[in-house]
Amino acid sequence: MAEQTHVLFVEDDDVIREATQLALERDGFAVTAMPDGLAGLEAFRANQPDIALLDVMVPGLDGVSLCRRIRDESTVPVIMLSARADSIDVVLGLEAGADDYVTKPFDGAVLVARIRAVLRRFGHASGSGQATTAVDERSTTDGGVLHFGDLEIDTEGMEVRRDGAPVALTPTEMRLLLEFSSAPGTVLSRDKLLERVWDYGWGGDTRVVDVHVQRLRTKVGQDRIETVRGFGYKLKA
Repeated sequence: MAEQTHVLFVEDDDVIREATQLALERDGFAVTAMPDGLAGLEAFRANQPDIALLDVMVPGLDGVSLCRRIRDESTVPVIMLSARADSIDVVLGLEAGADDYVTKPFDGAVLVARIRAVLRRFGHASGSGQATTAVDERSTTDGGVLHFGDLEIDTEGMEVRRDGAPVALTPTEMRLLLEFSSAPGTVLSRDKLLERVWDYGWGGDTRVVDVHVQRLRTKVGQDRIETVRGFGYKLKA
C-alpha cells in the first residue's frame, strides 16, 4: 500500500481547521492538525511531516515565527496561509523560509493543487512514494559540476559551494538556482520562474519570486544574480 503524504496543519479557527483537515483527508493526505504554534512545533518535531501548512495568525507562536523555527531544523516545504493577499505577513512568511502562500478564504481544490505542486518540486507525490528528479537535462561540465566565479554547483549531488564552503539551500532555492544556471546570462522573467520553479500553470504573485531571489542572493552572493529592471533576473556567467 502506498505511503500517505503527511501534512502538519496549524490553524486556530476550529471550523477552518476541521473542515480543511477533512478535505485533505478525502484527497488521501494524512493530517495532523494543531490549534496553536507551540503545539504545531511539538507536532512537527514528533511526526516529521512531509509538508507544513501554517496560518500566519495563530496564538502561542505565530505562523511566521513557527516557520522560522522549522526552517532552522529542516528543509521540509512550508506553505503559509494568510487572510490578506496584500499583507506584510505574506512577505514576512516568505522571508522566514516559506516556499509558497495561499490566501484565505481558499477553495479546497486550489489548496490541494498548491500542496501537490510544492510536493512535486520537493520530490514527493501524494500516495506515490516515488521521488521525482529536480533537474532536467542540462549542459554540465566537470562531471555535472558548474562553475560561476567562486560559486560551484553540483547538479548531480545537489550541492552548492561558495569559495569551497558548502551553502545550505532549501529545495526551492536549489531549483531556482538550477534554472538560472541552466541559462547563464539569459534573462528569466518572474512569470517564467513561477512556471518553472513553482509549477504555476496560472498567474501567480511575483513577490514569491522576488523574496526567494533575495534569499538566494544572501547565500550565493548579492552580485551573482542580476536584476534586469522591467524584465526579470539573470545569473552572471
